[in-house]
Amino acid sequence: MTQPAPIRRAPDVPLLTTALELAARMVPVLPLRAGKLPFGNCRACTGNACGGRPNMLTPGPCHCPRPCHAWAAATTDPTTLTGPAWASAWRQTTAVAYHPGGTGLTVVDLDNADAITWARQTLPATRTVPTTRGEHWIYRGAMQSANAVRPGVDIKSTMSYARWLGPGTGTMTALPDAVRALAVRKPCTVRVAPTTATVPAPAGGGECPHRTPAYLDRGIAMAEQCITGATTAVHSTVYRTFLAVLSAHGRCGCLTDAHVGRLFAAAQAKGEGPRHCTDAWANALTRLGL
Repeated sequence: MTQPAPIRRAPDVPLLTTALELAARMVPVLPLRAGKLPFGNCRACTGNACGGRPNMLTPGPCHCPRPCHAWAAATTDPTTLTGPAWASAWRQTTAVAYHPGGTGLTVVDLDNADAITWARQTLPATRTVPTTRGEHWIYRGAMQSANAVRPGVDIKSTMSYARWLGPGTGTMTALPDAVRALAVRKPCTVRVAPTTATVPAPAGGGECPHRTPAYLDRGIAMAEQCITGATTAVHSTVYRTFLAVLSAHGRCGCLTDAHVGRLFAAAQAKGEGPRHCTDAWANALTRLGL
């Protein structure tokens, strides 16, 4: 008679117990190590061995079949939480994080006393959770996350994670327009550093075939459309699009500041910050050996 497979027992770790309790309530969770950095949730990314960027979704050289970093690692699956990829992680974990947007919430992270005073004067009261330096104000409803929307204020919702610091106090209210308005970005004014100076000349010294205006413009327009049309996984879409553009045009020196600026502007219109754009571009250059 075939013996039943043994049931995996969860390690006796208090933070894992907390995570499993939250997951049972359909709150996507993940462990954080020192510095509030997440662990990858697949074997290839254990200890960040894949070389990906652990504090954001930009994959870097990671070739996992699905996103497994940062907020995308958050899960409600107890098998994943207790599985081999995180077996040792829980004993190094310093805090449990959760994906607010994944459970239909938005966290207004108030980092100091001045930010708390501003919130009390400006935003409707809602559930609050004390943090090390300030407070989390939690609203019902999800939105695009954004950092530094004003001094000492971050918004954590979709494509972001926040530390779990307890249920908090007060009645949770609906996400107000005043919070949504904080994430509305001004038109892009970022000056993109020149890229042509670091791109090798075409092999054989011949004229670059991509300098044909129609060919290059069509390629950039398609890349812009790809980014603009993304409805999920914006980080990954931006990175893959940058990689595709550089694969086609990065080695012949045909890209100009104006071309790269168009790509960055499209990404920022989807909510990407200048730092994320720069990191994704740099990762794509590294991936291609440029």
